[in-house]
Amino acid sequence: MTHQATGTAGPLRSRGQWQNLVADVSSDQRAFKGVPWGKPMMWIFLLSDTFIFGSFLVSYMTVRMSTTVPWPNPSEVFALTIFGKSVPLLLIAIMTFILISSSGTMALAVNFGYRRDRKLTFMLLIATAVLGATFVGMQAFEWSKLIHEGARPWTNPWGAPQFGSAFFMITGFHGTHVTIGVIFLVIVALKVLRGDLDRERPGFLTGRRGNYEIVEIMGLYWHFVDLVWVFIFAFFYLW
Repeated sequence: MTHQATGTAGPLRSRGQWQNLVADVSSDQRAFKGVPWGKPMMWIFLLSDTFIFGSFLVSYMTVRMSTTVPWPNPSEVFALTIFGKSVPLLLIAIMTFILISSSGTMALAVNFGYRRDRKLTFMLLIATAVLGATFVGMQAFEWSKLIHEGARPWTNPWGAPQFGSAFFMITGFHGTHVTIGVIFLVIVALKVLRGDLDRERPGFLTGRRGNYEIVEIMGLYWHFVDLVWVFIFAFFYLW
């Protein structure tokens, strides 16, 4: 009888485990115990994006070191004229400060999100989005300035023609990431304000009831975008 009971418990336990697995997968909420699907998926996306940005920067360094035509001096190309004096990399320094500051507001948004403080989380997400939009706006001004001065993806008036293609490709790809991030920050902020995360309201980017995991997932993406800019700033503007 003991053997029969044990034999019956085995299939029941196995069936219960399969039911839990099916429930986790079908609910599209958790990949592993306590880990939402969004986090591993975001990490996989960021890993693939790392390879893309890495390829761009390695290609840029290869082209710069192999070209026989003198490479433009970034301090001169990206200088701003203030009161009749040329200030090197002023705009780039301000852009970098703004984007790094947005990492601070994003980190605070995640912190207050897990404290269930809807108002502060919303305000910090919007502040992050505003800083990101400001960065994109300044980048658009930088683009328009260089285009007005004659820079194109295939040529530029300061030296090696590869400079234009490298600049527009790398900064444009990064700027696209920031723009997408700003859009999603606004969407998540509105969901936080309406209480969708507390009520588990069905819809896009909601997640489990009472959990602000989507805010943390957005934080992962935003910190990655900021980190990539640090490498772009170091290799493209300072080198």
